[in-house]
Amino acid sequence: MENEVNSKSIIVNNGATLGVIGIIISVVIYAMGMHLDPHWSVSVVQSAVVIAFVILGIKKFKAANGGFMSWGQGVKIGVGITVLAGLIGAIYNYVFISFIEPDFLTQMMEVQNQKFLDQGLTEEQIETANAMSGSMQNPLIISAFAIIGSAIFGFVIAAIAAAIMKKSEEETY
Repeated sequence: MENEVNSKSIIVNNGATLGVIGIIISVVIYAMGMHLDPHWSVSVVQSAVVIAFVILGIKKFKAANGGFMSWGQGVKIGVGITVLAGLIGAIYNYVFISFIEPDFLTQMMEVQNQKFLDQGLTEEQIETANAMSGSMQNPLIISAFAIIGSAIFGFVIAAIAAAIMKKSEEETY
């Protein structure tokens, strides 16, 4: 039962902090006018921050648990952190798309259409792509996919980190 309390506090603390950092990064990108076509380095920084928080959360749990941790406990911590951060980010994105920048999805589609034209796609191909993505242009659907994506990314990172850092009592004998 003690492990459960420790894991919840670690998940909430790291997940909430990671979610707030994600919002800060998004606001900075928006303030710089890069929100429609951010540089690839933004994704690298965001991924590095997520990886760091997952690893730090797993390390905190292991230290609080006397140096022991199973693979499953590590995965639970990592996925919990990323899902909470993803939920916070999804709420922010919903507010951003619905209230702060209601034309955001239209602007994104225009930027994407220009990229398609630059790649040599025809108007008909672009219209087909727009029709397929049109059903996904709902803030609630975007938020749901953001949370699912956070969970999947968190699972991959946590599974690797937990496999490396796991230590059971049997291994000490």
